[in-house]
Amino acid sequence: MTEFKLQLDAKAWALLMALQADGRAPLKTLAQAAGLSVPATVERLKRLTEAGVVSAIGAEIDPALAGYPVRAIVSSTVQQPGKKAFLDKLRRAPEVLECHHVAGADSYVMTVVSASLADLERFLASINGYGETRTSIVFSTPIPRRGLVAPGAAR
Repeated sequence: MTEFKLQLDAKAWALLMALQADGRAPLKTLAQAAGLSVPATVERLKRLTEAGVVSAIGAEIDPALAGYPVRAIVSSTVQQPGKKAFLDKLRRAPEVLECHHVAGADSYVMTVVSASLADLERFLASINGYGETRTSIVFSTPIPRRGLVAPGAAR
């Protein structure tokens, strides 16, 4: 778990919210959203990045429109001797969007995309040697991944 070294005030959260809404927004737009000058916004962004609060700015790509219409949540139970090799395989797998090490019955939970059910089946077969898997096919996403809000704040 990361230790927070930077105190996030209301202006920092306003800046983060604007940045999450549009990572390509001009500095002037971000400054207006945060109620800061452009130079103050540049400095805030620099400090937020150096502190690790802002770890990356990127594009959200729709997997289905990019050729991956099948999405699944895959849980896997992997015994300790095989965890490193399993994670190495997942890091190289283009199908794996994210992987979480979790507590409970499973070792890992990951989001996986594929071009077809047959491709998903092939991927699952390629990792079944590491441990038991359980797969849930995603039909729809009523609440898509979204940005953070300040702790205690309402959406």
